[in-house]
Amino acid sequence: MKENFNDCLEMLLKHEGGYVNHPKDPGGETNLGVTRKVWEEWIGKPAAPDAMKKLTVKDVAPLYKKLYWDKVRGDDLPGGVDWAVFDWAVNSGTGRAAKALQKVVGVTPDGGVGPATLAAVEKKDPKEIVQDMADAREAFYRGLRTFDTFGRGWLRRNEETLHTALEMASKRTWVGRIASAVKGMGQ
Repeated sequence: MKENFNDCLEMLLKHEGGYVNHPKDPGGETNLGVTRKVWEEWIGKPAAPDAMKKLTVKDVAPLYKKLYWDKVRGDDLPGGVDWAVFDWAVNSGTGRAAKALQKVVGVTPDGGVGPATLAAVEKKDPKEIVQDMADAREAFYRGLRTFDTFGRGWLRRNEETLHTALEMASKRTWVGRIASAVKGMGQ
């Protein structure tokens, strides 16, 4: 769903919020969901001391597109599934999100969304994938040592992602059924 990146980015940034530097967050200094480490890798040099506080959506959008959306093949995933995988990829890493997707659709989890994964996704109901991803994500969060500190927020985020992704998947299914019916009428 190529047209979903901008909408998914907007929803993601609501989850990620602004500048934070929580002492218990293993990601450290972060703004708009981008850690200092990721930002410095992206720009290819150390960031100035106040650079993280000055990041804008315009600054981080290309980073999210290339390092997260494209890595999990967001443009090739059905509506709703793209959002569920993208949000988890940003929150916990592209490899973890890709492996979860692969487990859900029954292919060997190697962390790379390729042709076999996409073919398996195509064969499964997007709403089932979204629900199974949310269940796996919750189980993952509950197993983290920082769950007591951040768990409530993670579970809320997962629940919000689930509801929005299910809504997106339902629209895709509904639109797909209409397109199929119209196509069938012309034959």
